[in-house]
Amino acid sequence: MGNVVVIGAGIAGIQAALDIAGHGIHVHLVEREPSIGGHMAQLDKTFPTNDCSMCILSPKMVDVARHPDITLHTCATVEKIEGKAGNFRVTVKEFPRYIDTTTCTGCGDCIEICPVEVYNRFDAGVGVRKAIYKPHAQAVPDVVVKDPEHCIECGLCYDACGPGSILRKDEERVIVIDAVSIVITTGYSVFDARNKPQFGYLARPDVITSLELERMINASGPTGGKVLRISSGKKPRSILFIQCVGSRDMTIDRPYCSCVCCMQALKNAMLIKEKNPDTEVTICYMDIRSYGKGYEEYYERAKATGVRFLHGMPSDVLHDRDGVIVQVEDSETSQLHTLRPELVVLSVGIGPSDTAGRFAEMLGIPCEDTGFIKPINDALDTTGTIRPGIYVAGTVTAPRDIPDSVASGGSAAIRAYIDAIRTRSA
Repeated sequence: MGNVVVIGAGIAGIQAALDIAGHGIHVHLVEREPSIGGHMAQLDKTFPTNDCSMCILSPKMVDVARHPDITLHTCATVEKIEGKAGNFRVTVKEFPRYIDTTTCTGCGDCIEICPVEVYNRFDAGVGVRKAIYKPHAQAVPDVVVKDPEHCIECGLCYDACGPGSILRKDEERVIVIDAVSIVITTGYSVFDARNKPQFGYLARPDVITSLELERMINASGPTGGKVLRISSGKKPRSILFIQCVGSRDMTIDRPYCSCVCCMQALKNAMLIKEKNPDTEVTICYMDIRSYGKGYEEYYERAKATGVRFLHGMPSDVLHDRDGVIVQVEDSETSQLHTLRPELVVLSVGIGPSDTAGRFAEMLGIPCEDTGFIKPINDALDTTGTIRPGIYVAGTVTAPRDIPDSVASGGSAAIRAYIDAIRTRSA
C-alpha cells in the first residue's frame, strides 16, 4: 500500500499521522523544526478545562516516535511536489543537525557545558538557549541539535559527549518519497505586534505578547511559572490584557477573528488570579467570543475569580515617568478610564503560516484573501482542495482552537486513508 506524506507536525499533523498509520498505511511526517509538537508545545494549560497542554500532547508525540508505520523527518522541508493523486513524488530536504541521531541519548551534558547563549524562539524571546540545544525537555526526537550559525567551535561539547555523537561536519540530505496523497498541516504564524506601534511593543519593556506570557506562566518556562515585569523582574501588581491585536482590524488587512485569543486571555487571567489573588487583572475587549462547548461557562468563571472586563479598546499605550498609562472608554457607560498597569499583555492574533503560500503556489491551490489555503467548501468540505489527493487540516485553512484542529486532522486522515485503499484496489 502506498505512502502518505503529512507536512507539518503540530497537533493537527500529529493526529492525522497517527490516524493514518493506525490503519496500516505508512506515513512520512515532515517537520521543519528540530522537534514535533508545534505551537501547542509552548502552552501551559488548555481551555476550557485547564488541563496541562503537554499532558495531552506529549503522549501523542511519543506515539509518533514509536509507531512502526511513521517515518519522522525533522529539520526538514518539502522542496518539490510532482505527480498526481495516487502517484505523487515528494522531494524532502533534511538539514544537517551536526548530531549522530543513532547514538545521541539526549542527556544534555553538551548543553550544560556550552558557553554560548542566544535568542530562544521557543520561549518567544523571554529566555535564551545554547548554541547546542533541545527545544524543550520533552522534545521528540529526544536528541540535541547544533546551531552552526552561533556555534563558536570551542570544542567543549565534543569532550562532554560520552557517545561521541556530535559531528564536526554534516551535510544536507535529499529524500524522494512516492505517495498516494498529501496532507498539509503547516499551522499558523503569530501576528508581529510591532505592526501596531501605538501599543509600544519592544519600545516599552513591560508590554509583552500573549505568547510571551504563555512561556512565563509555564512551569518549565524561562521564569519557572512566575509572571514578571521585564523592566524590574518583580511581580506586577496590575495587568492589562488588550484584545484583538492583529485581529478584526481592517487597517492592516486582517478582518477575521483569530478564534483563540479571547479564551486564551480568559485562561491566563484566571491562572494569574489563582496564583496571585491580589493582582488586579483587566481585559479590554471589543467582544468576548466564547463560542465552544463549555466556553461561556469558562467566561463566567473568569468573572467570578475577580477578572475585570472593560468593554472598550485603548487607542495607544503611553509612557510617563510613573510608568505605563492607558486611557480607554467603556463603550457601555461612555466613562473614560485611565489605567496604570504594571504589565500590558497584547493578545496577538494568528495568521497563515509563512509556508502556506509557497505550498499553495507549488500545488496550484488557491488561497483566501487573508492568505489561508482555501478548501473546497468552508461548510461542506473543509479538508479537500481543488487538487485531488491533496488535503489540508488545522490552522492552515483558518484560525482554529486545539479541539477543532484535532478533528480537522482526523478528517483529513480519513480522506487520505480512502485514497490509499483505492490505490491498493486499483
